[in-house]
Order: sequence, then C-alpha cells, then structure tokens
Amino acid sequence: MNPFDLSGRLAVVTGCRRGIGLAMAEALAAAGADVIGVSAALEETGSEVEARVTAHGRSFVPHRCDLADRAAVRALAGWLGRRERPVDILVNNAGTIRRAPAVAHPDEDWDQVLEVDLTAPFVLAREVGRDMVRRGSGKVIFTASMLSFQGGVTVPSYAAAKSGIAGLTRALANEWAGHGVNVNAIAPGYIATDNTQALRDQPERDRAIVERIPAGRWGRPEDLAGATVFLASEAAAYVHGTVLAVDGGWLAR
Repeated sequence: MNPFDLSGRLAVVTGCRRGIGLAMAEALAAAGADVIGVSAALEETGSEVEARVTAHGRSFVPHRCDLADRAAVRALAGWLGRRERPVDILVNNAGTIRRAPAVAHPDEDWDQVLEVDLTAPFVLAREVGRDMVRRGSGKVIFTASMLSFQGGVTVPSYAAAKSGIAGLTRALANEWAGHGVNVNAIAPGYIATDNTQALRDQPERDRAIVERIPAGRWGRPEDLAGATVFLASEAAAYVHGTVLAVDGGWLAR
C-alpha cells in the first residue's frame, strides 16, 4: 500500500484560484483526491484549477465564497455539511495581506486581514472538524507563514494572523489528535506569488531576500506540493500540531 495515495478522498482547498492554493489543489488531485475549490472570484467553469485537477482524472467542484464575509463562510460550512460526501481533507489556504507601517496601519486593513487569514480558517476548521471528530478521521492543513515565527516589517496584521494560525494549529491538534484528526500547518518561505509581488518589485529588497535564502532562489508554488500531500496522507498519521516550514532554509540562517 502506498501511504501517500489519496484515492477516494475529498479535499477542500480555499484560495485555490492561483498561487499556492492552485499548486496544492493540483498536488492533491495528482495523489488521487477529488477537489472542492473555494475562492472569492472562482469561475463556475473553465478555471485553471479545474483544468489542472481534471487533467489528473479527478472531479472538481467550484464554490465561490468571500472569506472576509463571516456569514458567507458559515454558509460555505453549512453547504459542505449538507453534502452527501464528507470532507476528508480541509486545506485552509486562502489569505490576504495589507502593507503599511504600524503607526499608519488602518483599522479596516487590520480587520480585513484578521478576518480572512485567521477567523475564516477557524470557523471552517471548527465546522468541518466537528464532523471529522465525530467520524474519527480527517486532515486539517493550515497555511502559516515565515511570519508565524518572525515579525516582518510593515505587515502587523498579517504577522498577528499568521502567528495566530500557528497557535490555532497546536490548539486544535491538542483537542482532536485523540479523535483521529490530524491538524498541521505548512509555513511557506518566500514564494513568488501575487502576495509577494511588492517585495520582488523592489530590487534591493528582492536581492536581500534571495541572498538570505540558502537555496538561493524564491520558492515556487509547486514547492509546496510534497508537503501538502504528505500532511494529507496516512504517511503523516502520527504528525500532529506541526508547523512545517518549506522555506529553502530561510529559518536555518
């Protein structure tokens, strides 16, 4: 038996339309999982994530949801709970970032980032996890960050939210591990996505970041594929409460 085989599993991936979420959804499909994709602007048909998932012979169901809207997140959780097929893997990946010095960081930016990056993942994990606990099996994977370990600069709301994700990962693992539910997080390093475009557009900042990464390059979304499949699989059956850095060695410096 291949412990990384996800055949017959159903995965929900938030923030699946591009970047890290897109790569995660494809990786899970390549390992055998069917996918429900969630994103605020996800196309009903013809999306890139749909094409990538179905290319692996797996089914794809799109669901549009604004994760900044608490009522919409609850509605999403209710919709998932009413489906005949239960969720086996929940990947809480969707996130947003706002950049401004702390002394000028607007309340609305703080609220938006905390809602999308911390509250929505908790609400979904709580609602989907309730059924996983009842069934005695399931995998919850959060997307953390290097700023789950560090403070960053001009991103206080993001640093607070991602630090919260690390704590939430451990808290849920403490409660659910004994019920057969694995809760872990992946902390991407500096990955070339829309969220990091502002950094890559600053030549001096871009150079400083790359020079600090032992691997000598920005990460790519597909660099997260192996960690995602591992944490979603039976190979990680005894892995609970871990924040797994996939960072090219950034934290080792």
